Amino acid sequence: MAVQKKKFNRIKIVLIEKEKTSLWLSKKIGVSQPAVSQWCTNKNQPVLATLFKIAEVLNVDVCELLNKKDKV
Repeated sequence: MAVQKKKFNRIKIVLIEKEKTSLWLSKKIGVSQPAVSQWCTNKNQPVLATLFKIAEVLNVDVCELLNKKDKV
């Protein structure tokens, strides 16, 4: 039985909705494309300041970049 990886952010989904690429985002916020790729696959997470920068360049509320915890 495979363990399902937790998805903490929705960066990839928002990029798709905005019709932008991870390469575009990396250039806009000044980080490497592999770093953005790791955020998009939830292998790694951006620091809070970077998350706010991402929200700004994508013109979304920072909350849209985060997965909400399921209610019990």
